[in-house]
Parts: sequence; structure tokens; C-alpha cells
Amino acid sequence: MYFKKSTSEPVKISIITVLLNGEAFLKECIESVINQNYKYIEYIVIDGGSIDRSLSIIEKYRAHIDYFISEKDEGLYDAINKGIQVSNGDIVGILNADDVLVNSNVIEKIATAFQQNADIEAVYGDLNYVHPVKLEVIRKWKSMQASYENVKSGWMPAHPTLYLKKNLFETYGNYALDMGTSADYDLVLRFFHKYRIKARYLPFLMVNMRIGGISNQSIKSIFLAFINDYKALKRNRISFGLFVLFNKKISKFTQFRSSNILGILKSGFVKMQFFRQSIQRGNYQTSKGLRYISNDNPKFVN
Repeated sequence: MYFKKSTSEPVKISIITVLLNGEAFLKECIESVINQNYKYIEYIVIDGGSIDRSLSIIEKYRAHIDYFISEKDEGLYDAINKGIQVSNGDIVGILNADDVLVNSNVIEKIATAFQQNADIEAVYGDLNYVHPVKLEVIRKWKSMQASYENVKSGWMPAHPTLYLKKNLFETYGNYALDMGTSADYDLVLRFFHKYRIKARYLPFLMVNMRIGGISNQSIKSIFLAFINDYKALKRNRISFGLFVLFNKKISKFTQFRSSNILGILKSGFVKMQFFRQSIQRGNYQTSKGLRYISNDNPKFVN
């Protein structure tokens, strides 16, 4: 794929962090954003009404946060949609409260890609799934420069590495709340398949993502995720949905570390164990409000 044109204008990148009772790893997440070398970042934090220490952690970093709200929402993707709605950046990316940017140069590289290729509408990169505490790499998501046919066959980018021009949301819509945990897959299909946006793969590691997502909590949630994936395929007019989903699931097996023969079993065990412990502590993060907007002088508003 070939992209041309460039711009000398700096692009403003809005990073949205959503959370509910995310105290465990929130500090690491925030610091991975505010320690970026790139200057033109708008940082937005959307909280779903946390009752743990999340709000006090956010308060410590309020000077670095451009917009913050804490109020009940309808889940992860409703919170993300709120962030998109208030964002002022040219580019929008999502970083959940238990994930981190791997180093201080990630956003600068993303911005450079958009500046050097004015025609591109999205970029994405590589991701590691890591143990929630030990940070041991469980699974590597090595992406590729995907084609229209790859998308039709079940491919999708690692969602936490996906950075999109904001006007795409204004033109093609936000995350569909009726799609449950498959709202990200539905959006990828809509943007990449239905509207064929111009996207570029950036071949470097962007995010360390702790395992244990909300679509992997139980047999019921896994089944619902499968059903919603199928609905997303039908909604975006992709044929042979069952085959596509089979291919989508099978492709994940290649992402586990080749040195870890028990990687798949280990990943599942860690997810169940961490979820159980989090429930017992009463602080499991299910969406990934006191309100303030900060510009030069951050202030709280009602």
C-alpha cells in the first residue's frame, strides 16, 4: 500500500482512558501517558463512578489531565464514546486503565506517521498481553499491513494500538452500544471493511496489556462475545460468518510464546484467578462524573 503527501503541522492526539474501580494499575497507566515525549497530547479520563481509590489517584495527576468526568455509564464503550465526544484532537486513541504505553516515544512515532502521510486515516501496531502483576509476556500480538481480504477473513488490529482520525467517528459513527464487548470488532469492520479507510501498520511494540478482559470472564461472557462477533459480521455484510469467527479465533494461537508450551492454559488460568481475586476485593474493572476540565488552569465543575 502506498501513501503520499505530508504536513508540517503538528497533529494533536487525544488519548482516552476509561475505568471503573481501576486503582490497581491506574497510576502506571497515567504515568505512561504523561511521560510521553510528544507535546501535543490531550489526555481524557472517563470514570464510571469508582468507589475505590481511583479518584484520589486521578486527583494527584489533575494538572496533566485535560478533561475528567466521574459518573455512572452504560459500560466500557459508552465511556469511550463520551471521551470521543469531548475530544479536541485530530487523532483519537484508547488506553484502558490497566494498560501502559511501553515507552516514552510511542505517541511521537504515531504522530510522525500521520504527519508524513496525510492521506492515512488510521495507524496500529503491536501489543503484548502480560501477566497482571508479574508483567511476564503471555502472548504477543504481532500485527501486519492488512488488506481488505484480511479483514473479511477475521483479521483485526490490536484495539489498544489503534489510533484513528476523529473525523471518522463523526462520519461513520461511534462504538455501537448494542454490540456488547464486540463493539470494537464492529467498529473495525465498519471502518476497515465497509468504508475501507486507509490504515497503516507501524511495526513496533506500542502497548503492554494486562490479561483478563471483560469478554473473557466466564463461559457465559465468552458465549455472548461469540454471538456479538457474529452479529457484527452480519451487520457489516460479511459472508460465511462462522468460518470467519473460526479463523479469527485460530489466529490467536500463533500469538502465544513459542517457548511456553502451556501458554494457552496458563493464560486462561491467570485470567480466572485474577478475576476471582478482584471480585473478592470488590474492585474489578468492568468499564474500560465530580467533573473537571483543565486547560491552562484546571478546575472542577458541576
